[in-house]
Amino acid sequence: MELLLVAACALVDRDGRILVAKRPAGREHGGLWEFPGGKVENGETTEQALVRELHEELGVEPCESCLQPFAFATHTQNGRHLLMPLYVCRQWDGFVRPREGQEIIWIYPKDLHGLAMPPIDIPLAAEIRDRLNQ
Repeated sequence: MELLLVAACALVDRDGRILVAKRPAGREHGGLWEFPGGKVENGETTEQALVRELHEELGVEPCESCLQPFAFATHTQNGRHLLMPLYVCRQWDGFVRPREGQEIIWIYPKDLHGLAMPPIDIPLAAEIRDRLNQ
C-alpha cells in the first residue's frame, strides 16, 4: 500500500480562532472544510512543505520555527495510507487571502465539530477542540 505524507496547519489568530478552507468542488472531498496544507514533495520536510503550501494557498509565510507540531492522524483510502501531521502556527508574515479560489473562515475551536470535514481532518479537529478551546 502506498504511503502518502500530507502536512496540515492550524493557523491561530489573536482571538484564538482557527482558519479552515473549503475544498473546491470537483476535487476529492470537494465542499468539505479542511486545515490548509498539502502533499510533502520529495526532498522536503513537513515544515518546508507547509511554508510552501501556505504561501501558495493563502499568501502567508510562516517561519519554520513558528510551526509547532501538535497532533497527527492517519486514514486509509483508495489503496493509499495517508499520514497527516498537524502543526499549529500563531505567527506569520502577510495577510491571509485565498489564492486558489477556496472559501475560508476563521472559527473558534469549540465550533469545529459542526463542519463537514474529510475523514483525516475529523480527529485533528477534535484534538484542537479539546486542547485549544477557550
